[in-house]
Amino acid sequence: MLKKEELPNKIPIFPLSNFIIFPKTSVPLNIFEPRYIDMINDSMKSNKLIGMIQPKITIKQESTIEKLHDIGCLGKITSFKETDDGRYLIDLKGVARFKIIKEIINEKKYRSCEVSFENFLDDLTEKKENLKFSDLELIFKDLKSLFEKRGFIINWKALEKQSLDETINALAMASPFSLEEKQVLLEAQNLAVRKSKIAEILNTYSYDEYNNTTLQ
Repeated sequence: MLKKEELPNKIPIFPLSNFIIFPKTSVPLNIFEPRYIDMINDSMKSNKLIGMIQPKITIKQESTIEKLHDIGCLGKITSFKETDDGRYLIDLKGVARFKIIKEIINEKKYRSCEVSFENFLDDLTEKKENLKFSDLELIFKDLKSLFEKRGFIINWKALEKQSLDETINALAMASPFSLEEKQVLLEAQNLAVRKSKIAEILNTYSYDEYNNTTLQ
């Protein structure tokens, strides 16, 4: 786990639609675009850190530069493998969320930004939350039903063996929610708020998508 003083104020940015990484979660990535191959190469030579962030949804792009959400999550490369055809297979672990201050003009093929972690330093701690798995029973029940209806398979027993923050973040990340809903979960200040937001979103799905009946 990084310390506050180890957090960089300038990071390479990987805008990836329909993908969010949360603190304390790990995800595999298949890197094949030349600009992001360059980004991973540069990152591996330095601190192994990259910033994951979602582009904003726009009806029509006015330029080739995608507008980004303000909040993303810093990830650290924990595993790296190069394939025979030149792709990179990496594992990325979420470290802490950041807010973009401004984009940095550079000569790289990929984008970089000046960022602040000031509002999300709690992501670095292992503090105990006043939540218990019993608090999540209803959410687990409704999430499991929604996941199954959407064809998602989750190892629920394995999730219950993780810490509470890892479990909530993993469910938020893997859920079949919309991009904007996942962004709301990412920006939730703490686990208690994120848990409430998941419940609110599930309630919307329960009534709107399933003919005004709750998930069974």
